[in-house]
Amino acid sequence: MQHDGTDQKLMALLRENARRPVADLARQLGLARTTVQARIERLETTGIISGYTLRASAATRPPLQATVLISIEPRSGPDVLSRLRSLPGVQVVHTTSGRFDLLAQVVAQTTAELDETIDRIGEARGVKSSESLIHLATKLDRT
Repeated sequence: MQHDGTDQKLMALLRENARRPVADLARQLGLARTTVQARIERLETTGIISGYTLRASAATRPPLQATVLISIEPRSGPDVLSRLRSLPGVQVVHTTSGRFDLLAQVVAQTTAELDETIDRIGEARGVKSSESLIHLATKLDRT
């Protein structure tokens, strides 16, 4: 499904504030409210917009965040992913190209909790090696 420049502008406005009233969106786009509502419904129906979410402020997020780069043994992906799913501090896992096979986003309340999660990742069967990057400060967040 293709979308045009108007859809792009609409999605940008929704990224800024997904709770913005349709009438306000219509005013900003120079379109009729019913046209904007129809576009939103089409974008939702076709899966281009797959949902709306709450973006919590930094004050409510766990204080420690890290990225763990993971290199795994051949054909061990399902076992490693199963292990990562079992760790509550692991929030997101991406496959990657290059030197590492997986990238895990990890959160923790304390350094001990973060250390424990990182250790459990490194000890998982099928993990060859891992490298951890502890997040210090957020300089840009477009999510």
